[in-house]
Amino acid sequence: MSASRSNFKQYTVALRVLLIFTVILGIGYPLVMTAASQLLFPAQANGSLVHNNTRVVGSSLLGQAFTDSLGNPSPEWFQPRPSVVDHNAASSGGSNLGSNNSELVDSIERLRTTLARENGVSPEKIPADALTASASGLDPHISPDYALLQVNRVSEARGLAASDVRALVESFIQPRDLGFLGESTVNVLELNIALHNLSPDDTDD
Repeated sequence: MSASRSNFKQYTVALRVLLIFTVILGIGYPLVMTAASQLLFPAQANGSLVHNNTRVVGSSLLGQAFTDSLGNPSPEWFQPRPSVVDHNAASSGGSNLGSNNSELVDSIERLRTTLARENGVSPEKIPADALTASASGLDPHISPDYALLQVNRVSEARGLAASDVRALVESFIQPRDLGFLGESTVNVLELNIALHNLSPDDTDD
């Protein structure tokens, strides 16, 4: 009987400990972290949402396509990097094709030719990030080189002065983190929102 009572006592203690830590770690800790994040970092905690006036138009962390009614890249907008998942945030991922894969090499060359034609530049001027998808397929940034490459196409399509569009791009160049980490970037969504507001007659959504 004493052994049974001892076992029962141990089980009771273990159950109490389980319940206590379930409340602390399963309920209390998440509530505290949620409250702290909402208080200290509300924008990041809610998905780094980007607004145009009062309307949510996306997230600064997720790339998105800017296409026409047929699903083709629209010349009136700055375009993001290619995406294997068509910028679908529900299924991020890359192609997993090696650099020597013939399918990848052919697709890069086709895209290089297309972008050169659309932007009125020679193929060798197309930067690498314009030709390759990120590992997630959702990279919201492009290089300043790729953004500046698109200036003439965008300004012509919108009837804006190329100098104004170039100045807009330059104002959205984000420097390296801490001055030395990573590369300078341009957030495509934020740039296109500013471009939309720069074009008072623009009626696109």
